[in-house]
Amino acid sequence: HMEGRTWAAGEAFSMADCGAGPFLFYADWTHRIDPKFANVIAYRNRLMARPSFKRAVDEARPYRHFFPLGAPDRD
Repeated sequence: HMEGRTWAAGEAFSMADCGAGPFLFYADWTHRIDPKFANVIAYRNRLMARPSFKRAVDEARPYRHFFPLGAPDRD
């Protein structure tokens, strides 16, 4: 579904992306996204590059030890 799209609901960043971002962030921690899902990986990378999302990730770093499955040394 992500083929040809920049964001989840089209070309504009929206609430759909705000909702999908945390799920993709943590999902990749627990089970690496399979490389065959290149569009999903590219989408996650675009989310990680957004200043607002990057800021949220950076500000949450001190709390990673609370992640129940253990936080990897990667974003």
